Amino acid sequence: MITDLRTAVAALESMPGELVRVDDELPARFGPGAHYARWAGTPAPPPTGPGPAVLFEKVRPVTGPPSRVLMGLYGTRRRAAALLGLRPGQVPFRLRDAVAAPLAPVPAAEPGRWPRHVLPTDLSALPIPVLTGEDAGPYLTLGAVLATDPETGVRNLSVHRMCVRGTDRLTIWMVPGRDLGLAYERSLARGRSLPVAIHLGLSPAVMLSSCCPTSLVPTGLDELAVAGSLAGAPVELLPCRSVAAEFIADAEYVLEGEITAELAAENPDGEAATPEFLGYQGRAHPALPVVRVTAVTARPNPILQAVSGPGYEQSHLLGFGMEAAILDDLLRRDAPIRAVHCHTSGGGQLMTVLQWAKRDAGDDETVRAASLAVLERFRMVKLVVGVDSDVDVESEQDLWWAMATRLQGDRDIVVLPDREGFPLDPSQHTGYSTTISADGRTAKTLFDCTVPYGQRHRFRRPAFSTPPPPR
Repeated sequence: MITDLRTAVAALESMPGELVRVDDELPARFGPGAHYARWAGTPAPPPTGPGPAVLFEKVRPVTGPPSRVLMGLYGTRRRAAALLGLRPGQVPFRLRDAVAAPLAPVPAAEPGRWPRHVLPTDLSALPIPVLTGEDAGPYLTLGAVLATDPETGVRNLSVHRMCVRGTDRLTIWMVPGRDLGLAYERSLARGRSLPVAIHLGLSPAVMLSSCCPTSLVPTGLDELAVAGSLAGAPVELLPCRSVAAEFIADAEYVLEGEITAELAAENPDGEAATPEFLGYQGRAHPALPVVRVTAVTARPNPILQAVSGPGYEQSHLLGFGMEAAILDDLLRRDAPIRAVHCHTSGGGQLMTVLQWAKRDAGDDETVRAASLAVLERFRMVKLVVGVDSDVDVESEQDLWWAMATRLQGDRDIVVLPDREGFPLDPSQHTGYSTTISADGRTAKTLFDCTVPYGQRHRFRRPAFSTPPPPR
């Protein structure tokens, strides 16, 4: 049973070709990132493609001895789903079920089950990767922040990019209006910093739950309760040593600290941050809140989990939750949806494939209207590709085949102009397009590759028969 990051890594040992161990000592600066780039996948720049998870056994930090770094655990949809005991198409349905039947976290019954060492409060001693020569510094790319809203008492677990700006200081980027940012603002309004626990190395159920959008896991619902339901056992918590916060007992590393009122430039020496999930170099923010780290603890021989900003892994983490959110929305509206696949080319957010099972001729209009509604209701979704149930949504070739043979541009492409979008897409900029009214707005597009119900007999794919056994 996979209960934490270590049992997930152990599970990969029994799956041929799914885990590679690198024993050579590598520097944290460029070492793991450059080595893993060949397997990161689009939108990382080519040549790259799907590959194994990679456990770097000896990554050398700025100070201190080498230690372990894991990249690529979620680098293929099949591997990510298998860690939950599922197939890829089952994950959004299972996430939807977990949201409907949450299982609350509990205090750890046996704290000694996960022995922890207290490490020096010195971030330079951790093997935090630097991906490119432009990066503002080492980044926590899979740092899951756990905090409790001082007003509502609801926990929030979410992943944020955090740049090391000193031995005990990090900048943190929180998307405005999201749960952690709201909790931070409410703490500041009370004249206090927000206590947090930052986790590096968690179980697949917890990581996938932490990446779900608010359209699936609304404010007021604890992501840890979703994770508990997804795993089939409650998440266990322990109190922090140095701040009034909790942490997940089986985490590999925990950085305890507070998000303070102090602001600092993400990159005081340039414009770049670190590569973004859409495949472009990120731009640094001029002023971000500062996390003051007050304690660092770790399990014996810990594994620091990191992700390459652009690539399959981050797209899968973001995509599964978005799939579940869209699926939930369509099922609630009685649309004939069969599967939702958020494609890695859009970072798991911007491009969505909807697989339909039309029931009658009336569904021709139902499917098109529901597809356009997804573009309207989900801000991040820029492109929707609609296909029938005989098209494999996991196959690049099948998707292109459907577009080539089941789409006529003048009747099956629908454009919704000047809608709210996502500014990290550089085409969503007034300097690129004169048809949008502001940066971060976009034209949204439906490619309806579904067959008209009344003509489905003309689009039958061949069914190859199995030969009879020899006599």
